[in-house]
Amino acid sequence: MAEGDVHTVKHGDGWANKVEGGQRVSNTASTKAEAQAKGREMAIERGVEHVVHKQDGKIGERNTYPRSRDPRESKG
Repeated sequence: MAEGDVHTVKHGDGWANKVEGGQRVSNTASTKAEAQAKGREMAIERGVEHVVHKQDGKIGERNTYPRSRDPRESKG
C-alpha cells in the first residue's frame, strides 16, 4: 500500500477515514456507508487507492482511482 491511500476503518462506535502515512483520522461517520462514500471522494480527488476494511479490521475491498487528467493538459 502506498502512502496517501485512503483507508475506511472501524473507529469507536462508528467509522473513519484515515490517509496512510497520516497520524490522525481525516473524518468520521456514524455508518460504514457514510464513511465509505467520503473515503471514495477523497481517493478520487487524490488519485489513490481506497481500502475499505471490515469490522474485524481485515481488508474487504480495494478500489483504485487514477488521477483524472485535465483535458486542457492533453496534447492534440
